[in-house]
Amino acid sequence: MEKVKKIVNAFRVYKNGYSGKNIRIALLDTGVVLHRELENRIVYFKDYVNNRNSIYDDNGHGTHIAGILCGKQCGMAPQAELLVFKILDQNGNGRTSDALKALSWILEHHREYDIRVLNFSMGYVPNANASLQQQLMDILDKLWDEGVIVVTAAGNNGPKENTITVPGISRKVITVGVFEELEDFKSDFRKYGGQGPTACCIVKPEILAPGTDILSLSNELHRYTRKSGTSMATPVVSGALALAVEKRRNLQPVEIKLLLYDTVKRCYEIDKKSHAWGVLDVDNLMKML
Repeated sequence: MEKVKKIVNAFRVYKNGYSGKNIRIALLDTGVVLHRELENRIVYFKDYVNNRNSIYDDNGHGTHIAGILCGKQCGMAPQAELLVFKILDQNGNGRTSDALKALSWILEHHREYDIRVLNFSMGYVPNANASLQQQLMDILDKLWDEGVIVVTAAGNNGPKENTITVPGISRKVITVGVFEELEDFKSDFRKYGGQGPTACCIVKPEILAPGTDILSLSNELHRYTRKSGTSMATPVVSGALALAVEKRRNLQPVEIKLLLYDTVKRCYEIDKKSHAWGVLDVDNLMKML
């Protein structure tokens, strides 16, 4: 994650004392384990798959995402807190109906629990139920309108255009793609990163962040592992936005989206064929708040 923070220019933000303290992030995924780096970070856990009361992750994807968000050593916002909703099973599969239940709970309780950021590091296959997919995007848009900053993955169905997955195609939410500062990464980016524009000609993903071979937490207690995908790039952005909200508590989703547009490292400097605005620049973002 040190390399990740270097790429997204996250240096002064930590020297200036920002850590995501008292900022709460909703994480919808495969669950989480009580890794030592997440000690005192999990304030709520709900299992929509197996209805278990204990905190667990039988896949590992969610724990990896949690580490990128707020692991004490590897996290972008190392003192942020998590509300974790297990909606994916041990194979990483899930039902849209469970996602809708979790999101409905968040919509009802986000003010009570002071949820400011929502990380959605997953996408839906094109042949999934269209009506349920639309319901999913509708409820995420409602959360956005009510002040929750929704950050979603672009999906790994690239490299062709119009390969952004639901809910990343939403006009409102922030959609994240992948980028690495490596000579050979351009070919990797075109292999799997979902790209826009969407069917409605909306630029997607808006933001790029590192997502390849990211070292974070394993669901084997106190171990670490590497994973790749837009799922990993998404919490890099979500964690950075938790830092931004810590600096300016009344920051609204539309404001942060405009600030991201104004502060990214422009794509023409990096990859002329990307449809995104550019690469996340944390210190530049914080300077503009």
